[in-house]
Amino acid sequence: METTSDNLRKTLLQGLIGLIFVILSGVFWWPLDANAMRIKEVASVQGVRTNQLVGYGLVVGLDGTGDQVTSSPFTGQTLAALLQQMGVTVPPGTNMQVKNVAAVMVTAQLPPFAQPGQLIDVNVSSMGNAKSLRGGTLIATPLKGADGQVYGLAQGNLVISGAGASAGGSKVQVNQLASGRIPEGATVERSVPTPLMQGEFLQFDLNANDYNTAREVARAINRKMGDGTALPLSGRTVRVRMPSSLDARVGFLADVENLALELAPAAAKVVINARTGSVVMNQAVTLNACAVAHGNLSVTINSTPVISQPAPFSNGQTVSREKADITIKQEPGPLIQMPASTKLADVVKALSALGATPQDLIAILQAMKSAGALNAEIEVI
Repeated sequence: METTSDNLRKTLLQGLIGLIFVILSGVFWWPLDANAMRIKEVASVQGVRTNQLVGYGLVVGLDGTGDQVTSSPFTGQTLAALLQQMGVTVPPGTNMQVKNVAAVMVTAQLPPFAQPGQLIDVNVSSMGNAKSLRGGTLIATPLKGADGQVYGLAQGNLVISGAGASAGGSKVQVNQLASGRIPEGATVERSVPTPLMQGEFLQFDLNANDYNTAREVARAINRKMGDGTALPLSGRTVRVRMPSSLDARVGFLADVENLALELAPAAAKVVINARTGSVVMNQAVTLNACAVAHGNLSVTINSTPVISQPAPFSNGQTVSREKADITIKQEPGPLIQMPASTKLADVVKALSALGATPQDLIAILQAMKSAGALNAEIEVI
Protein backbone atom coordinates (compact mmCIF):
# COMPACT_ATOMS: atom_id res chain seq x y z
CA MET A 1 0.00 0.00 0.00
CA GLU A 2 1.46 3.33 -1.07
CA THR A 3 1.92 5.98 1.56
CA THR A 4 1.45 9.73 1.20
CA SER A 5 5.22 10.30 0.92
CA ASP A 6 5.43 7.76 -1.92
CA ASN A 7 2.65 9.55 -3.83
CA LEU A 8 4.37 12.89 -3.31
CA ARG A 9 7.70 11.45 -4.49
CA LYS A 10 6.04 10.01 -7.60
CA THR A 11 4.34 13.34 -8.39
CA LEU A 12 7.62 15.24 -8.08
CA LEU A 13 9.38 12.71 -10.32
CA GLN A 14 6.70 13.03 -13.00
CA GLY A 15 6.91 16.81 -12.85
CA LEU A 16 10.70 16.70 -13.19
CA ILE A 17 10.45 14.40 -16.21
CA GLY A 18 7.93 16.76 -17.83
CA LEU A 19 10.19 19.76 -17.22
CA ILE A 20 13.17 17.99 -18.78
CA PHE A 21 11.03 17.11 -21.82
CA VAL A 22 9.99 20.75 -22.27
CA ILE A 23 13.60 21.94 -22.05
CA LEU A 24 14.83 19.35 -24.54
CA SER A 25 12.01 20.12 -26.96
CA GLY A 26 12.93 23.81 -26.79
CA VAL A 27 16.54 22.97 -27.55
CA PHE A 28 15.61 20.91 -30.61
CA TRP A 29 12.97 23.26 -31.98
CA TRP A 30 14.52 26.67 -31.18
CA PRO A 31 16.37 28.28 -34.14
CA LEU A 32 20.05 27.59 -33.83
CA ASP A 33 21.27 30.39 -36.08
CA ALA A 34 20.77 33.84 -34.57
CA ASN A 35 21.61 35.46 -37.92
CA ALA A 36 18.56 33.95 -39.70
CA MET A 37 16.22 36.78 -40.71
CA ARG A 38 13.52 37.54 -43.24
CA ILE A 39 13.72 39.88 -46.22
CA LYS A 40 11.12 42.24 -44.71
CA GLU A 41 13.49 42.87 -41.79
CA VAL A 42 16.48 43.88 -43.91
CA ALA A 43 14.92 45.56 -46.96
CA SER A 44 11.93 47.61 -48.10
CA VAL A 45 10.27 48.31 -51.45
CA GLN A 46 11.49 51.55 -52.97
CA GLY A 47 8.82 54.25 -52.98
CA VAL A 48 6.56 52.52 -50.45
CA ARG A 49 7.14 54.84 -47.50
CA THR A 50 5.49 57.35 -45.19
CA ASN A 51 5.23 61.04 -46.07
CA GLN A 52 5.56 63.90 -43.60
CA LEU A 53 2.68 66.38 -43.33
CA VAL A 54 2.69 69.75 -41.54
CA GLY A 55 0.16 72.49 -40.88
CA TYR A 56 -0.36 75.70 -38.91
CA GLY A 57 -3.50 76.27 -36.88
CA LEU A 58 -5.14 77.50 -33.70
CA VAL A 59 -6.14 75.74 -30.49
CA VAL A 60 -9.10 77.31 -28.69
CA GLY A 61 -10.95 76.64 -25.46
CA LEU A 62 -7.97 76.96 -23.14
CA ASP A 63 -8.51 77.91 -19.50
CA GLY A 64 -6.59 81.18 -19.58
CA THR A 65 -3.34 79.40 -20.49
CA GLY A 66 -3.08 80.49 -24.12
CA ASP A 67 -0.64 82.81 -25.88
CA GLN A 68 -0.09 86.37 -24.77
CA VAL A 69 -0.99 88.33 -27.88
CA THR A 70 1.49 91.10 -27.09
CA SER A 71 4.38 88.62 -27.02
CA SER A 72 3.04 86.41 -29.85
CA PRO A 73 1.56 88.82 -32.43
CA PHE A 74 1.11 86.07 -35.02
CA THR A 75 -1.58 84.51 -32.81
CA GLY A 76 -3.66 87.69 -33.02
CA GLN A 77 -3.15 87.95 -36.77
CA THR A 78 -4.21 84.34 -37.28
CA LEU A 79 -7.28 84.80 -35.08
CA ALA A 80 -8.30 87.94 -36.99
CA ALA A 81 -7.93 86.13 -40.32
CA LEU A 82 -10.01 83.20 -39.01
CA LEU A 83 -12.77 85.51 -37.80
CA GLN A 84 -12.79 87.28 -41.14
CA GLN A 85 -13.34 83.93 -42.89
CA MET A 86 -16.28 83.36 -40.55
CA GLY A 87 -17.80 86.71 -41.52
CA VAL A 88 -16.69 88.59 -38.41
CA THR A 89 -14.78 91.80 -39.10
CA VAL A 90 -12.48 93.06 -36.36
CA PRO A 91 -12.09 96.87 -36.44
CA PRO A 92 -8.56 97.98 -37.38
CA GLY A 93 -6.39 98.84 -34.41
CA THR A 94 -8.33 96.64 -32.01
CA ASN A 95 -6.07 95.18 -29.34
CA MET A 96 -7.44 91.71 -28.72
CA GLN A 97 -6.35 90.38 -25.33
CA VAL A 98 -7.48 86.78 -25.62
CA LYS A 99 -6.03 84.21 -23.23
CA ASN A 100 -7.68 81.01 -24.39
CA VAL A 101 -6.16 80.77 -27.90
CA ALA A 102 -2.75 79.36 -28.89
CA ALA A 103 -0.95 79.14 -32.21
CA VAL A 104 0.30 75.60 -32.90
CA MET A 105 2.12 73.51 -35.47
CA VAL A 106 0.39 70.27 -36.47
CA THR A 107 2.44 67.35 -37.79
CA ALA A 108 1.43 63.90 -39.04
CA GLN A 109 2.74 60.95 -41.02
CA LEU A 110 0.82 59.82 -44.08
CA PRO A 111 1.31 56.02 -44.32
CA PRO A 112 1.78 54.34 -47.70
CA PHE A 113 -1.37 53.33 -49.59
CA ALA A 114 -3.51 55.64 -47.38
CA GLN A 115 -6.78 56.47 -49.15
CA PRO A 116 -9.12 59.48 -48.85
CA GLY A 117 -11.42 59.17 -45.87
CA GLN A 118 -9.05 57.18 -43.66
CA LEU A 119 -7.99 58.60 -40.29
CA ILE A 120 -4.43 59.22 -39.05
CA ASP A 121 -2.97 60.50 -35.77
CA VAL A 122 -1.62 64.04 -35.44
CA ASN A 123 0.78 65.78 -33.03
CA VAL A 124 0.10 69.35 -31.90
CA SER A 125 2.89 71.59 -30.54
CA SER A 126 2.67 75.16 -29.25
CA MET A 127 4.51 77.89 -31.15
CA GLY A 128 4.02 80.84 -28.77
CA ASN A 129 4.23 81.23 -25.02
CA ALA A 130 1.13 79.27 -24.06
CA LYS A 131 1.42 77.76 -20.59
CA SER A 132 -0.71 74.71 -21.33
CA LEU A 133 -2.79 73.18 -24.14
CA ARG A 134 -4.85 71.04 -21.77
CA GLY A 135 -8.55 71.11 -22.60
CA GLY A 136 -8.01 72.77 -25.97
CA THR A 137 -9.64 72.01 -29.32
CA LEU A 138 -7.79 72.23 -32.61
CA ILE A 139 -9.64 74.18 -35.29
CA ALA A 140 -9.72 72.64 -38.79
CA THR A 141 -6.12 72.76 -40.05
CA PRO A 142 -5.01 71.76 -43.57
CA LEU A 143 -1.99 69.43 -43.60
CA LYS A 144 0.38 69.89 -46.53
CA GLY A 145 3.17 67.79 -47.96
CA ALA A 146 6.56 68.84 -49.31
CA ASP A 147 4.95 69.67 -52.67
CA GLY A 148 2.55 72.19 -51.11
CA GLN A 149 -0.55 70.06 -51.77
CA VAL A 150 -3.14 69.43 -49.03
CA TYR A 151 -3.18 65.74 -48.09
CA GLY A 152 -5.17 65.87 -44.86
CA LEU A 153 -7.45 67.94 -42.63
CA ALA A 154 -6.93 67.87 -38.84
CA GLN A 155 -9.40 68.83 -36.12
CA GLY A 156 -10.33 67.54 -32.67
CA ASN A 157 -9.74 67.63 -28.93
CA LEU A 158 -6.19 67.36 -27.65
CA VAL A 159 -4.94 64.64 -25.33
CA ILE A 160 -2.28 66.03 -22.98
CA SER A 161 -0.27 63.56 -20.90
CA GLY A 162 1.11 66.19 -18.51
CA ALA A 163 -0.37 67.99 -15.53
CA GLY A 164 0.52 71.16 -13.65
CA ALA A 165 -0.62 73.64 -11.00
CA SER A 166 0.65 76.97 -9.68
CA ALA A 167 -0.31 79.26 -6.81
CA GLY A 168 1.41 81.88 -4.69
CA GLY A 169 4.57 81.86 -6.80
CA SER A 170 4.97 78.07 -6.53
CA LYS A 171 4.60 75.78 -9.52
CA VAL A 172 4.43 72.02 -9.99
CA GLN A 173 4.49 70.40 -13.44
CA VAL A 174 4.60 66.80 -14.62
CA ASN A 175 5.62 66.04 -18.21
CA GLN A 176 5.08 68.46 -21.09
CA LEU A 177 2.00 70.68 -21.26
CA ALA A 178 2.82 72.61 -24.44
CA SER A 179 2.30 69.66 -26.81
CA GLY A 180 -0.31 66.97 -27.25
CA ARG A 181 -1.79 64.41 -29.58
CA ILE A 182 -5.11 63.80 -31.30
CA PRO A 183 -5.65 60.09 -32.01
CA GLU A 184 -7.24 59.70 -35.46
CA GLY A 185 -7.48 63.48 -35.55
CA ALA A 186 -6.93 63.97 -39.29
CA THR A 187 -8.79 62.77 -42.36
CA VAL A 188 -6.82 61.86 -45.48
CA GLU A 189 -7.94 64.02 -48.41
CA ARG A 190 -5.51 62.88 -51.10
CA SER A 191 -3.59 59.64 -51.73
CA VAL A 192 0.04 59.40 -52.78
CA PRO A 193 0.80 57.25 -55.86
CA THR A 194 3.15 54.32 -55.26
CA PRO A 195 5.36 52.45 -57.76
CA LEU A 196 3.62 49.13 -57.14
CA MET A 197 1.98 49.10 -60.58
CA GLN A 198 4.53 51.22 -62.43
CA GLY A 199 6.86 49.35 -64.76
CA GLU A 200 8.06 45.77 -64.97
CA PHE A 201 10.56 45.93 -62.11
CA LEU A 202 10.54 46.91 -58.45
CA GLN A 203 13.58 47.74 -56.38
CA PHE A 204 14.32 46.51 -52.86
CA ASP A 205 16.37 48.94 -50.79
CA LEU A 206 18.46 47.36 -48.04
CA ASN A 207 18.55 48.99 -44.62
CA ALA A 208 22.34 48.83 -44.55
CA ASN A 209 25.00 48.76 -47.25
CA ASP A 210 26.21 45.16 -47.34
CA TYR A 211 27.13 43.21 -50.48
CA ASN A 212 26.64 39.84 -48.84
CA THR A 213 23.10 40.76 -47.76
CA ALA A 214 22.23 41.96 -51.28
CA ARG A 215 23.54 38.70 -52.74
CA GLU A 216 21.62 36.57 -50.24
CA VAL A 217 18.38 38.49 -50.89
CA ALA A 218 18.73 37.86 -54.63
CA ARG A 219 19.56 34.19 -54.08
CA ALA A 220 16.57 33.63 -51.79
CA ILE A 221 14.18 35.24 -54.29
CA ASN A 222 15.61 33.29 -57.25
CA ARG A 223 15.37 29.99 -55.37
CA LYS A 224 11.69 30.62 -54.63
CA MET A 225 10.52 32.46 -57.75
CA GLY A 226 12.89 31.18 -60.41
CA ASP A 227 16.28 32.18 -61.80
CA GLY A 228 16.55 35.69 -63.19
CA THR A 229 13.79 37.11 -60.99
CA ALA A 230 16.14 39.13 -58.77
CA LEU A 231 19.39 40.88 -59.63
CA PRO A 232 21.64 42.64 -57.08
CA LEU A 233 22.64 46.05 -58.45
CA SER A 234 24.82 47.23 -55.53
CA GLY A 235 25.41 46.62 -51.87
CA ARG A 236 22.12 48.36 -51.08
CA THR A 237 19.72 47.67 -53.97
CA VAL A 238 18.20 44.56 -55.54
CA ARG A 239 16.05 44.75 -58.69
CA VAL A 240 13.13 42.30 -58.84
CA ARG A 241 11.00 41.37 -61.87
CA MET A 242 7.30 41.57 -60.95
CA PRO A 243 4.19 39.80 -62.28
CA SER A 244 1.95 41.80 -64.59
CA SER A 245 -1.36 41.80 -62.67
CA LEU A 246 -1.94 43.73 -59.43
CA ASP A 247 -3.27 40.80 -57.37
CA ALA A 248 -0.33 38.67 -58.45
CA ARG A 249 2.08 41.42 -57.39
CA VAL A 250 0.54 41.64 -53.92
CA GLY A 251 0.81 37.89 -53.45
CA PHE A 252 4.33 37.91 -54.91
CA LEU A 253 5.52 40.53 -52.39
CA ALA A 254 3.78 38.71 -49.54
CA ASP A 255 5.76 35.56 -50.36
CA VAL A 256 9.05 37.35 -51.03
CA GLU A 257 9.24 39.45 -47.88
CA ASN A 258 8.82 36.36 -45.69
CA LEU A 259 11.70 34.42 -47.26
CA ALA A 260 14.39 33.45 -44.77
CA LEU A 261 17.98 34.67 -45.13
CA GLU A 262 21.27 33.34 -43.82
CA LEU A 263 23.26 36.49 -43.13
CA ALA A 264 26.98 36.74 -42.46
CA PRO A 265 28.15 38.22 -39.14
CA ALA A 266 28.09 42.01 -39.03
CA ALA A 267 31.29 44.04 -39.24
CA ALA A 268 33.03 44.70 -35.93
CA LYS A 269 31.82 48.04 -34.56
CA VAL A 270 31.94 49.96 -31.29
CA VAL A 271 29.28 52.66 -30.88
CA ILE A 272 30.06 55.44 -28.40
CA ASN A 273 27.60 58.02 -27.11
CA ALA A 274 29.84 60.84 -25.94
CA ARG A 275 26.95 62.69 -24.24
CA THR A 276 25.84 59.86 -21.96
CA GLY A 277 29.03 57.82 -21.79
CA SER A 278 27.37 54.71 -23.25
CA VAL A 279 29.58 52.15 -25.00
CA VAL A 280 28.04 49.32 -27.08
CA MET A 281 30.00 46.73 -29.06
CA ASN A 282 28.90 43.77 -31.15
CA GLN A 283 30.11 40.19 -31.00
CA ALA A 284 32.66 40.62 -33.80
CA VAL A 285 34.91 42.97 -31.77
CA THR A 286 38.32 41.48 -30.99
CA LEU A 287 41.48 42.70 -29.25
CA ASN A 288 45.17 42.25 -29.98
CA ALA A 289 47.66 41.93 -27.15
CA CYS A 290 48.54 45.37 -25.76
CA ALA A 291 49.44 47.22 -22.56
CA VAL A 292 47.31 50.05 -21.14
CA ALA A 293 48.08 52.55 -18.37
CA HIS A 294 45.41 55.00 -17.27
CA GLY A 295 45.62 57.49 -14.41
CA ASN A 296 43.37 60.30 -13.21
CA LEU A 297 44.47 63.91 -12.71
CA SER A 298 42.40 66.02 -10.30
CA VAL A 299 42.78 69.73 -9.54
CA THR A 300 41.20 71.07 -6.33
CA ILE A 301 40.83 74.80 -5.64
CA ASN A 302 39.79 75.98 -2.16
CA SER A 303 38.97 79.64 -1.65
CA THR A 304 39.02 81.06 1.90
CA PRO A 305 37.93 84.66 2.67
CA VAL A 306 40.47 86.69 4.67
CA ILE A 307 39.23 89.87 6.40
CA SER A 308 41.66 92.66 7.38
CA GLN A 309 40.38 95.16 9.93
CA PRO A 310 42.13 98.51 10.64
CA ALA A 311 43.26 99.60 14.12
CA PRO A 312 40.77 101.49 16.27
CA PHE A 313 40.41 105.22 15.52
CA SER A 314 42.67 104.91 12.45
CA ASN A 315 39.94 105.94 9.97
CA GLY A 316 40.76 102.83 7.94
CA GLN A 317 38.35 100.50 6.11
CA THR A 318 37.75 96.81 6.52
CA VAL A 319 39.08 94.92 3.50
CA SER A 320 38.09 91.38 2.42
CA ARG A 321 40.37 89.26 0.28
CA GLU A 322 40.19 85.70 -1.09
CA LYS A 323 42.99 83.24 -0.35
CA ALA A 324 43.16 80.43 -2.89
CA ASP A 325 44.69 77.05 -2.13
CA ILE A 326 45.34 74.96 -5.24
CA THR A 327 46.11 71.25 -4.95
CA ILE A 328 47.00 68.96 -7.85
CA LYS A 329 46.67 65.22 -7.30
CA GLN A 330 47.57 62.60 -9.86
CA GLU A 331 46.52 59.05 -9.13
CA PRO A 332 48.95 56.31 -10.20
CA GLY A 333 48.00 54.36 -13.29
CA PRO A 334 49.60 50.92 -13.31
CA LEU A 335 50.52 49.40 -16.64
CA ILE A 336 48.10 46.55 -17.31
CA GLN A 337 48.82 43.92 -19.91
CA MET A 338 45.72 42.98 -21.90
CA PRO A 339 45.82 39.60 -23.67
CA ALA A 340 44.54 38.99 -27.17
CA SER A 341 40.79 38.29 -27.11
CA THR A 342 38.76 36.68 -29.85
CA LYS A 343 35.39 36.52 -28.06
CA LEU A 344 33.14 39.31 -26.85
CA ALA A 345 33.10 37.88 -23.31
CA ASP A 346 36.92 37.98 -23.18
CA VAL A 347 36.95 41.56 -24.51
CA VAL A 348 34.50 42.68 -21.82
CA LYS A 349 36.52 40.89 -19.11
CA ALA A 350 39.76 42.51 -20.28
CA LEU A 351 38.27 46.01 -20.38
CA SER A 352 36.61 45.53 -17.00
CA ALA A 353 40.02 44.71 -15.51
CA LEU A 354 41.07 48.31 -16.13
CA GLY A 355 38.50 49.56 -13.60
CA ALA A 356 37.81 52.65 -15.71
CA THR A 357 34.61 54.68 -15.74
CA PRO A 358 32.54 54.77 -18.95
CA GLN A 359 33.92 58.22 -19.82
CA ASP A 360 37.49 56.96 -19.31
CA LEU A 361 36.69 53.83 -21.31
CA ILE A 362 35.78 56.00 -24.30
CA ALA A 363 39.26 57.55 -24.31
CA ILE A 364 40.91 54.15 -23.80
CA LEU A 365 39.03 52.57 -26.73
CA GLN A 366 39.95 55.43 -29.04
CA ALA A 367 43.61 55.16 -28.02
CA MET A 368 43.56 51.38 -28.53
CA LYS A 369 42.08 51.90 -32.00
CA SER A 370 44.86 54.35 -32.87
CA ALA A 371 47.47 51.86 -31.62
CA GLY A 372 46.00 49.07 -33.77
CA ALA A 373 44.99 46.92 -30.79
CA LEU A 374 41.21 47.26 -31.27
CA ASN A 375 39.91 45.41 -34.33
CA ALA A 376 36.68 47.32 -34.80
CA GLU A 377 35.24 50.48 -36.30
CA ILE A 378 34.45 53.22 -33.78
CA GLU A 379 31.30 55.27 -34.38
CA VAL A 380 30.63 58.29 -32.15
CA ILE A 381 26.99 59.41 -31.95
